[in-house]
Amino acid sequence: MPSRESYAVKRGKKQQHRRNEKKTSQEGSLFTAALGLNASVGSVPSLASSRSGPDPVKRTTAPSKPTSPASTFWQPIRSFALSQLTSLVRRATLRESDMVPKYEKVHNFKVHTFRGPHWCEYCANFMWGLIAQGVKCADCGLNVHKQCSKVVPNDCQPDLRHVKKVYSCDLTTLVKAHNTKRPMVVDMCIQEIEARGLQSEGLYRISGFSELIEDVKLAFDRDGEKADISSNGYEDINIITGALKLYFRELPIPLITYDAYPRFIETAKITDPEKRLESLHEALKLLPPAHIETLRYLMAHLKRVTDYEKENLMSSENLGIVFGPTLMRAPELDAMTALNDIRYQRLVVETLITNEDVLF
Repeated sequence: MPSRESYAVKRGKKQQHRRNEKKTSQEGSLFTAALGLNASVGSVPSLASSRSGPDPVKRTTAPSKPTSPASTFWQPIRSFALSQLTSLVRRATLRESDMVPKYEKVHNFKVHTFRGPHWCEYCANFMWGLIAQGVKCADCGLNVHKQCSKVVPNDCQPDLRHVKKVYSCDLTTLVKAHNTKRPMVVDMCIQEIEARGLQSEGLYRISGFSELIEDVKLAFDRDGEKADISSNGYEDINIITGALKLYFRELPIPLITYDAYPRFIETAKITDPEKRLESLHEALKLLPPAHIETLRYLMAHLKRVTDYEKENLMSSENLGIVFGPTLMRAPELDAMTALNDIRYQRLVVETLITNEDVLF
């Protein structure tokens, strides 16, 4: 028969064994929580469960235990780590379309008379003469010889010190000067219209007061993106739509450029809908990046306008009539030819709106 001393030794070994198993289980729980897995102790397999032992209590299925204090401590750290990891992944997988694209732009050189000695910023040679020694870019201020201007790369970076207006400014020049994807006047007007005017009857067809539209124009030229076009200043939404249409009309190069205009007109003359869509897709490739991005944004907006056709009575056909001559202008054509092109201009814009999700 075993003595009392041997029994006490065996009991002490069993207690020490249980303490070791509990410590190992807690360490596994902490490690699992740190890795962002289930932090509950019951979900982490204990090392003791894989061992065979004489104690029958370990083989019995125990009820689920509450979350241990250690896992409760690690839970906020785990949440913070997961949020940081999600943020990193989101930034790493950011689509290129969400970034400000790098638009290429040619310099806008004009003959200039420099006061005092001046050197060419391209070849670094002296500019000789008393008047009209060279040319200066009106957008970025680059000073070069007239001969050097022919070989300068298309890397104009417009400066807000030179680009002092919004309306009647080249579209690519404006977006590069403000480092945006689209002109801020387009973004701000469309956001305001969609916020409070989509159900307005005759949207874009009814004109606002010309004096107030001029006020909006001056506000953009003076304050840029800080211009206030909210309902507090202009309650009539037709003033905002008029300001947006005026911006497109006053572009020195239309949104659908002069170079691409003939291709778009020829596309509108195609009777087969599928072939017309294919031809229109190819015609869009002729537009500069800033123009096609602005056109895409505008067409998506006009498509949303047609979703409220029952309220605003503006279908894609009606919007084509309004925006056709606004977005497209015939390059130096006679009056009769330009008049005949109006129906094709309407058809181009109508097709762009209807198939906006396919073409862009």
